[in-house]
Amino acid sequence: MYYDPVETMDRAALENIQAERLRETIEIAKRSPFYAERLKGIEPGDIKTPADVAGLPFTTKEDLRGQYPHGLLTRPLEDFVRLHASSGTTGSPVAIFYTRKDLDTWADLMARSMFCCGCRRSDVLQNTSGYGLFTGGLGIHYGSERLGMLTIPAGTGNTKRQIKLIRDHNVTVLHIIPSFALYFAQKVREEGYDPKDMPWRIALIGAEPHTEEARRKIERQMHIKAYNCYGLSEMNGPGVAFECEHQNGMHLWEDAYIPEIINPETGEHVAEGEVGELVMTTLRRDGMPIIRYRTRDLTRFLPGQCECGRTHRRIDRISGRADDMMILKGVNIYPMQVEQCLMTMPEVGQSYLIELIREGVSDQMRVKVEIKDEYFVEDMRALQGLQKRIAKNLCNEILVTPRVELCQSNSIPKAAGKAVRVVDLRDKE
Repeated sequence: MYYDPVETMDRAALENIQAERLRETIEIAKRSPFYAERLKGIEPGDIKTPADVAGLPFTTKEDLRGQYPHGLLTRPLEDFVRLHASSGTTGSPVAIFYTRKDLDTWADLMARSMFCCGCRRSDVLQNTSGYGLFTGGLGIHYGSERLGMLTIPAGTGNTKRQIKLIRDHNVTVLHIIPSFALYFAQKVREEGYDPKDMPWRIALIGAEPHTEEARRKIERQMHIKAYNCYGLSEMNGPGVAFECEHQNGMHLWEDAYIPEIINPETGEHVAEGEVGELVMTTLRRDGMPIIRYRTRDLTRFLPGQCECGRTHRRIDRISGRADDMMILKGVNIYPMQVEQCLMTMPEVGQSYLIELIREGVSDQMRVKVEIKDEYFVEDMRALQGLQKRIAKNLCNEILVTPRVELCQSNSIPKAAGKAVRVVDLRDKE
Protein backbone atom coordinates (compact mmCIF):
# COMPACT_ATOMS: atom_id res chain seq x y z
CA MET A 1 0.00 0.00 0.00
CA TYR A 2 1.11 3.54 -0.76
CA TYR A 3 0.06 6.96 0.49
CA ASP A 4 0.58 8.75 -2.84
CA PRO A 5 0.75 7.31 -6.39
CA VAL A 6 3.89 9.41 -7.02
CA GLU A 7 5.83 6.99 -4.78
CA THR A 8 5.84 4.31 -7.50
CA MET A 9 5.94 6.60 -10.52
CA ASP A 10 8.03 5.58 -13.52
CA ARG A 11 11.49 7.18 -13.30
CA ALA A 12 11.13 9.03 -16.61
CA ALA A 13 7.83 10.56 -15.49
CA LEU A 14 9.32 11.45 -12.10
CA GLU A 15 12.27 13.19 -13.75
CA ASN A 16 9.88 15.16 -15.96
CA ILE A 17 8.14 16.40 -12.81
CA GLN A 18 11.51 17.32 -11.30
CA ALA A 19 12.56 19.32 -14.37
CA GLU A 20 9.25 21.17 -14.47
CA ARG A 21 9.36 21.98 -10.77
CA LEU A 22 13.00 23.04 -10.96
CA ARG A 23 12.07 25.57 -13.63
CA GLU A 24 9.27 26.85 -11.39
CA THR A 25 11.65 26.97 -8.42
CA ILE A 26 14.16 29.12 -10.29
CA GLU A 27 11.40 31.51 -11.34
CA ILE A 28 10.13 31.80 -7.76
CA ALA A 29 13.61 32.01 -6.20
CA LYS A 30 14.60 34.97 -8.36
CA ARG A 31 11.94 37.02 -6.61
CA SER A 32 14.17 37.03 -3.49
CA PRO A 33 16.99 39.59 -3.20
CA PHE A 34 19.58 36.85 -2.68
CA TYR A 35 18.73 34.63 -5.64
CA ALA A 36 17.95 37.57 -7.90
CA GLU A 37 21.68 38.29 -7.70
CA ARG A 38 22.95 34.72 -7.35
CA LEU A 39 20.99 33.43 -10.38
CA LYS A 40 21.62 36.42 -12.61
CA GLY A 41 21.91 35.23 -16.22
CA ILE A 42 20.15 31.93 -15.50
CA GLU A 43 16.63 31.47 -16.85
CA PRO A 44 14.06 28.73 -16.11
CA GLY A 45 14.12 27.75 -19.76
CA ASP A 46 17.77 26.73 -19.38
CA ILE A 47 16.61 23.67 -17.45
CA LYS A 48 15.86 20.67 -19.67
CA THR A 49 16.43 17.79 -17.22
CA PRO A 50 16.96 17.47 -13.45
CA ALA A 51 20.66 16.92 -14.14
CA ASP A 52 20.89 20.57 -15.20
CA VAL A 53 20.72 21.50 -11.52
CA ALA A 54 24.49 20.84 -11.47
CA GLY A 55 24.99 24.07 -13.44
CA LEU A 56 23.45 26.19 -10.68
CA PRO A 57 25.49 27.74 -7.85
CA PHE A 58 25.65 26.20 -4.39
CA THR A 59 23.95 27.69 -1.35
CA THR A 60 25.70 27.36 2.02
CA LYS A 61 24.84 27.75 5.68
CA GLU A 62 26.87 30.95 5.64
CA ASP A 63 24.66 32.27 2.83
CA LEU A 64 21.56 31.61 4.91
CA ARG A 65 23.08 33.34 7.93
CA GLY A 66 24.19 36.24 5.77
CA GLN A 67 20.65 36.75 4.45
CA TYR A 68 19.07 36.72 7.91
CA PRO A 69 16.33 37.63 8.47
CA HIS A 70 14.45 38.21 5.19
CA GLY A 71 16.89 38.11 2.27
CA LEU A 72 15.64 34.74 0.94
CA LEU A 73 11.93 35.49 1.05
CA THR A 74 10.04 35.53 -2.25
CA ARG A 75 6.83 37.01 -0.85
CA PRO A 76 5.76 39.83 1.48
CA LEU A 77 6.16 38.95 5.14
CA GLU A 78 2.39 38.91 5.69
CA ASP A 79 2.13 35.88 3.38
CA PHE A 80 4.06 33.70 5.86
CA VAL A 81 2.43 31.89 8.75
CA ARG A 82 5.31 30.21 10.58
CA LEU A 83 9.00 30.62 11.37
CA HIS A 84 11.50 28.02 12.55
CA ALA A 85 15.05 29.03 13.43
CA SER A 86 18.32 27.72 14.77
CA SER A 87 19.89 29.11 17.91
CA GLY A 88 22.14 32.09 17.28
CA THR A 89 22.72 34.18 20.37
CA THR A 90 26.37 34.82 19.45
CA GLY A 91 25.74 35.28 15.73
CA SER A 92 23.06 35.30 13.08
CA PRO A 93 20.77 32.26 13.25
CA VAL A 94 19.26 30.49 10.26
CA ALA A 95 15.57 31.32 9.89
CA ILE A 96 13.19 29.30 7.71
CA PHE A 97 9.82 30.82 6.80
CA TYR A 98 6.72 28.89 5.73
CA THR A 99 3.61 29.93 3.84
CA ARG A 100 0.35 28.06 4.38
CA LYS A 101 1.05 26.16 1.17
CA ASP A 102 4.53 25.22 2.43
CA LEU A 103 3.07 23.82 5.66
CA ASP A 104 0.50 21.79 3.72
CA THR A 105 3.26 20.36 1.52
CA TRP A 106 5.36 19.50 4.57
CA ALA A 107 2.45 17.83 6.35
CA ASP A 108 1.74 15.72 3.25
CA LEU A 109 5.39 14.64 2.99
CA MET A 110 5.41 13.72 6.67
CA ALA A 111 2.18 11.74 6.36
CA ARG A 112 3.63 9.92 3.34
CA SER A 113 6.81 9.20 5.28
CA MET A 114 5.04 7.73 8.27
CA PHE A 115 2.69 5.67 6.11
CA CYS A 116 5.80 4.37 4.34
CA CYS A 117 7.03 2.64 7.50
CA GLY A 118 3.67 1.22 8.51
CA CYS A 119 1.82 3.96 10.39
CA ARG A 120 -1.94 4.01 9.78
CA ARG A 121 -4.93 6.13 10.69
CA SER A 122 -5.82 3.65 13.44
CA ASP A 123 -2.51 4.25 15.26
CA VAL A 124 -1.91 6.53 18.22
CA LEU A 125 1.31 8.58 18.08
CA GLN A 126 3.12 10.03 21.08
CA ASN A 127 5.59 12.76 20.23
CA THR A 128 8.41 12.86 22.78
CA SER A 129 10.32 15.51 20.83
CA GLY A 130 10.64 19.13 21.84
CA TYR A 131 8.29 21.67 20.33
CA GLY A 132 9.17 25.26 19.47
CA LEU A 133 11.76 26.53 17.00
CA PHE A 134 13.09 22.99 16.55
CA THR A 135 11.34 21.52 13.47
CA GLY A 136 11.19 17.92 14.71
CA GLY A 137 8.28 18.35 17.10
CA LEU A 138 5.81 20.26 14.97
CA GLY A 139 6.86 18.51 11.76
CA ILE A 140 5.99 15.08 13.13
CA HIS A 141 2.90 16.47 14.87
CA TYR A 142 1.24 17.93 11.79
CA GLY A 143 2.21 14.96 9.63
CA SER A 144 0.66 12.61 12.16
CA GLU A 145 -2.57 14.58 12.22
CA ARG A 146 -2.59 14.76 8.41
CA LEU A 147 -2.34 10.97 8.29
CA GLY A 148 -5.27 10.82 10.72
CA MET A 149 -3.54 9.40 13.78
CA LEU A 150 -4.56 10.41 17.28
CA THR A 151 -1.57 12.58 18.23
CA ILE A 152 -0.29 13.17 21.78
CA PRO A 153 2.11 16.17 22.03
CA ALA A 154 3.89 14.87 25.13
CA GLY A 155 7.12 16.80 24.54
CA THR A 156 10.40 16.02 26.26
CA GLY A 157 11.19 14.73 29.72
CA ASN A 158 8.97 13.47 32.57
CA THR A 159 9.34 9.78 31.78
CA LYS A 160 6.76 8.69 34.37
CA ARG A 161 4.10 10.79 32.67
CA GLN A 162 5.27 9.54 29.26
CA ILE A 163 4.86 5.93 30.39
CA LYS A 164 1.41 6.61 31.86
CA LEU A 165 0.23 8.27 28.62
CA ILE A 166 1.48 5.32 26.59
CA ARG A 167 -0.31 2.80 28.77
CA ASP A 168 -3.52 4.80 29.25
CA HIS A 169 -4.00 5.60 25.56
CA ASN A 170 -2.51 2.49 23.94
CA VAL A 171 0.18 4.42 22.10
CA THR A 172 1.40 2.39 19.12
CA VAL A 173 3.86 4.86 17.53
CA LEU A 174 6.62 6.83 19.28
CA HIS A 175 8.65 9.68 17.86
CA ILE A 176 11.84 9.57 19.92
CA ILE A 177 15.52 10.39 19.52
CA PRO A 178 17.81 7.34 19.66
CA SER A 179 19.68 8.21 22.85
CA PHE A 180 16.44 8.89 24.72
CA ALA A 181 14.94 5.63 23.41
CA LEU A 182 17.63 3.59 25.18
CA TYR A 183 17.19 5.61 28.37
CA PHE A 184 13.42 5.27 28.10
CA ALA A 185 13.55 1.49 27.83
CA GLN A 186 15.60 1.44 31.03
CA LYS A 187 13.11 3.69 32.86
CA VAL A 188 10.17 1.51 31.76
CA ARG A 189 11.81 -1.46 33.49
CA GLU A 190 12.56 0.62 36.57
CA GLU A 191 8.86 1.48 36.79
CA GLY A 192 8.11 -2.24 36.93
CA TYR A 193 6.94 -2.81 33.35
CA ASP A 194 8.27 -5.16 30.69
CA PRO A 195 8.78 -3.29 27.38
CA LYS A 196 7.39 -6.27 25.46
CA ASP A 197 4.05 -5.72 27.25
CA MET A 198 3.83 -2.07 26.15
CA PRO A 199 1.36 -1.29 23.33
CA TRP A 200 3.95 0.35 21.06
CA ARG A 201 5.00 -1.23 17.76
CA ILE A 202 6.79 1.52 15.80
CA ALA A 203 9.51 3.99 16.82
CA LEU A 204 10.38 6.88 14.50
CA ILE A 205 14.00 7.73 15.32
CA GLY A 206 16.17 10.50 13.97
CA ALA A 207 17.55 13.97 14.81
CA GLU A 208 20.95 12.58 15.83
CA PRO A 209 23.36 10.19 14.10
CA HIS A 210 23.18 6.58 15.18
CA THR A 211 24.59 3.30 13.96
CA GLU A 212 22.75 0.23 12.77
CA GLU A 213 23.93 -1.46 15.96
CA ALA A 214 22.26 1.29 18.03
CA ARG A 215 19.02 0.83 16.10
CA ARG A 216 19.03 -2.93 16.70
CA LYS A 217 19.77 -2.34 20.38
CA ILE A 218 16.74 -0.04 20.60
CA GLU A 219 14.60 -2.69 18.93
CA ARG A 220 15.79 -5.40 21.31
CA GLN A 221 15.43 -3.37 24.48
CA MET A 222 12.07 -1.81 23.60
CA HIS A 223 10.59 -4.76 21.65
CA ILE A 224 9.70 -2.36 18.85
CA LYS A 225 10.50 -1.75 15.18
CA ALA A 226 12.63 1.39 14.82
CA TYR A 227 12.66 3.30 11.54
CA ASN A 228 15.34 5.79 10.57
CA CYS A 229 14.36 9.16 9.13
CA TYR A 230 16.24 12.18 7.79
CA GLY A 231 15.43 15.84 7.62
CA LEU A 232 16.87 19.27 8.17
CA SER A 233 15.29 22.64 8.84
CA GLU A 234 16.56 24.14 5.60
CA MET A 235 14.52 21.53 3.67
CA ASN A 236 11.39 22.00 5.91
CA GLY A 237 12.45 19.64 8.69
CA PRO A 238 11.79 15.90 9.06
CA GLY A 239 10.19 14.11 6.14
CA VAL A 240 12.96 14.55 3.56
CA ALA A 241 13.73 10.82 3.55
CA PHE A 242 12.29 7.88 5.43
CA GLU A 243 12.75 4.14 5.71
CA CYS A 244 10.01 1.84 4.53
CA GLU A 245 9.06 -1.37 6.33
CA HIS A 246 12.04 -3.17 4.77
CA GLN A 247 14.50 -0.91 6.68
CA ASN A 248 16.84 -0.88 3.70
CA GLY A 249 17.84 2.75 3.30
CA MET A 250 15.74 5.92 3.37
CA HIS A 251 13.53 6.82 0.41
CA LEU A 252 14.23 10.46 -0.46
CA TRP A 253 11.11 12.09 -1.91
CA GLU A 254 12.33 13.21 -5.31
CA ASP A 255 9.11 14.93 -6.33
CA ALA A 256 9.90 17.46 -3.58
CA TYR A 257 13.71 17.55 -3.71
CA ILE A 258 16.58 17.02 -6.11
CA PRO A 259 19.40 15.26 -4.24
CA GLU A 260 23.05 15.22 -5.33
CA ILE A 261 26.10 13.71 -3.68
CA ILE A 262 29.37 15.55 -4.19
CA ASN A 263 32.99 15.40 -3.16
CA PRO A 264 33.05 17.99 -0.33
CA GLU A 265 36.50 19.15 -1.37
CA THR A 266 35.97 19.56 -5.14
CA GLY A 267 32.21 20.04 -5.42
CA GLU A 268 32.07 17.43 -8.21
CA HIS A 269 29.62 14.53 -8.23
CA VAL A 270 30.99 11.30 -6.79
CA ALA A 271 30.61 7.89 -8.42
CA GLU A 272 27.38 5.98 -7.86
CA GLY A 273 27.39 4.37 -4.42
CA GLU A 274 30.33 6.43 -3.16
CA VAL A 275 30.02 8.40 0.08
CA GLY A 276 30.00 12.16 -0.27
CA GLU A 277 28.23 15.31 0.87
CA LEU A 278 24.49 15.49 0.30
CA VAL A 279 23.33 18.55 -1.66
CA MET A 280 19.61 19.35 -1.78
CA THR A 281 17.33 21.56 -3.90
CA THR A 282 13.72 22.21 -2.88
CA LEU A 283 11.08 21.70 -5.57
CA ARG A 284 7.88 22.46 -3.65
CA ARG A 285 8.84 25.42 -1.47
CA ASP A 286 6.62 28.41 -2.19
CA GLY A 287 7.92 31.16 0.04
CA MET A 288 11.61 30.39 0.57
CA PRO A 289 13.06 27.97 -2.00
CA ILE A 290 16.67 26.89 -1.51
CA ILE A 291 18.85 25.76 -4.41
CA ARG A 292 21.76 23.32 -4.18
CA TYR A 293 22.09 23.55 -0.42
CA ARG A 294 25.27 21.99 0.95
CA THR A 295 23.98 20.05 3.93
CA ARG A 296 27.48 18.92 5.02
CA ASP A 297 25.91 15.52 5.83
CA LEU A 298 27.80 12.52 4.48
CA THR A 299 25.89 9.66 2.86
CA ARG A 300 25.58 7.70 -0.38
CA PHE A 301 22.92 6.62 -2.84
CA LEU A 302 22.01 2.97 -2.45
CA PRO A 303 22.00 1.04 -5.73
CA GLY A 304 18.98 -0.75 -7.14
CA GLN A 305 15.29 -0.48 -6.37
CA CYS A 306 13.75 -1.33 -3.02
CA GLU A 307 11.57 -4.40 -2.90
CA CYS A 308 8.74 -2.25 -1.55
CA GLY A 309 8.19 -1.00 -5.11
CA ARG A 310 8.87 2.68 -4.47
CA THR A 311 10.96 4.23 -7.22
CA HIS A 312 12.41 7.20 -5.32
CA ARG A 313 16.13 6.80 -4.69
CA ARG A 314 17.35 5.69 -1.30
CA ILE A 315 20.14 7.19 0.74
CA ASP A 316 22.14 5.39 3.39
CA ARG A 317 22.07 6.52 7.01
CA ILE A 318 24.14 9.66 7.64
CA SER A 319 27.68 8.53 8.38
CA GLY A 320 29.12 11.83 9.57
CA ARG A 321 29.66 15.48 8.79
CA ALA A 322 31.84 17.28 6.29
CA ASP A 323 32.37 20.02 8.88
CA ASP A 324 32.87 20.14 12.64
CA MET A 325 29.24 20.22 13.71
CA MET A 326 28.20 17.95 16.57
CA ILE A 327 24.68 16.64 17.16
CA LEU A 328 23.79 15.99 20.78
CA LYS A 329 20.28 15.17 22.01
CA GLY A 330 18.97 16.22 18.61
CA VAL A 331 20.58 19.70 18.82
CA ASN A 332 23.13 20.96 16.29
CA ILE A 333 26.19 22.37 18.07
CA TYR A 334 29.32 23.96 16.63
CA PRO A 335 32.57 24.15 18.64
CA MET A 336 32.75 27.83 17.75
CA GLN A 337 29.55 28.44 19.71
CA VAL A 338 31.23 27.01 22.80
CA GLU A 339 34.36 29.08 22.22
CA GLN A 340 32.49 32.33 21.64
CA CYS A 341 30.50 31.80 24.82
CA LEU A 342 33.54 30.93 26.95
CA MET A 343 35.61 33.79 25.65
CA THR A 344 33.07 36.36 26.86
CA MET A 345 33.75 35.35 30.47
CA PRO A 346 36.67 37.18 32.15
CA GLU A 347 37.50 34.22 34.40
CA VAL A 348 38.19 31.86 31.50
CA GLY A 349 41.78 31.30 30.44
CA GLN A 350 43.28 30.41 27.08
CA SER A 351 42.26 26.83 26.50
CA TYR A 352 39.29 24.52 26.66
CA LEU A 353 38.42 21.01 25.53
CA ILE A 354 35.06 19.55 24.55
CA GLU A 355 34.70 15.86 25.33
CA LEU A 356 31.78 13.81 24.06
CA ILE A 357 31.14 11.07 26.60
CA ARG A 358 28.57 8.38 27.28
CA GLU A 359 26.95 8.08 30.68
CA GLY A 360 24.87 4.92 30.84
CA VAL A 361 22.89 4.98 27.60
CA SER A 362 22.96 8.77 27.14
CA ASP A 363 25.44 10.91 25.24
CA GLN A 364 26.74 13.91 27.17
CA MET A 365 29.11 16.81 26.64
CA ARG A 366 31.90 17.54 29.10
CA VAL A 367 33.69 20.86 28.75
CA LYS A 368 37.06 21.29 30.43
CA VAL A 369 37.82 24.98 30.90
CA GLU A 370 41.08 26.57 32.00
CA ILE A 371 40.55 29.28 34.60
CA LYS A 372 42.88 32.24 35.10
CA ASP A 373 45.10 31.93 38.16
CA GLU A 374 43.50 34.83 40.03
CA TYR A 375 40.11 33.10 39.85
CA PHE A 376 41.32 29.57 40.62
CA VAL A 377 40.99 30.07 44.39
CA GLU A 378 40.64 27.68 47.31
CA ASP A 379 37.10 28.88 48.07
CA MET A 380 35.01 25.87 47.01
CA ARG A 381 31.77 27.86 46.96
CA ALA A 382 33.27 30.41 44.60
CA LEU A 383 34.50 27.70 42.22
CA GLN A 384 31.17 25.89 42.28
CA GLY A 385 29.39 29.16 41.57
CA LEU A 386 31.67 29.81 38.58
CA GLN A 387 31.18 26.24 37.37
CA LYS A 388 27.40 26.62 37.45
CA ARG A 389 27.54 30.00 35.74
CA ILE A 390 29.66 28.63 32.88
CA ALA A 391 27.28 25.69 32.46
CA LYS A 392 24.26 28.00 32.41
CA ASN A 393 25.84 30.36 29.87
CA LEU A 394 26.72 27.42 27.62
CA CYS A 395 23.21 25.98 27.92
CA ASN A 396 21.72 29.33 26.91
CA GLU A 397 23.84 29.23 23.75
CA ILE A 398 23.88 25.58 22.70
CA LEU A 399 20.55 24.47 24.27
CA VAL A 400 22.23 21.51 26.01
CA THR A 401 23.53 21.56 29.58
CA PRO A 402 27.13 20.28 29.58
CA ARG A 403 29.22 18.92 32.42
CA VAL A 404 31.79 21.61 33.24
CA GLU A 405 35.19 20.89 34.77
CA LEU A 406 37.38 23.79 35.91
CA CYS A 407 41.09 23.36 35.20
CA GLN A 408 44.19 25.32 36.20
CA SER A 409 45.99 27.42 33.62
CA ASN A 410 48.09 25.43 31.14
CA SER A 411 46.80 22.09 32.44
CA ILE A 412 44.99 21.06 29.26
CA PRO A 413 47.51 19.38 26.91
CA LYS A 414 48.38 21.43 23.83
CA ALA A 415 48.53 19.83 20.40
CA ALA A 416 51.68 20.28 18.33
CA GLY A 417 49.75 21.64 15.35
CA LYS A 418 46.15 22.75 15.04
CA ALA A 419 44.39 22.93 18.40
CA VAL A 420 42.24 19.93 19.19
CA ARG A 421 38.96 21.27 20.56
CA VAL A 422 36.71 18.20 20.39
CA VAL A 423 37.48 14.65 21.52
CA ASP A 424 34.93 11.85 21.12
CA LEU A 425 35.29 9.40 24.02
CA ARG A 426 31.89 7.74 23.68
CA ASP A 427 33.31 4.39 22.65
CA LYS A 428 36.43 4.60 24.80
CA GLU A 429 35.13 5.07 28.31
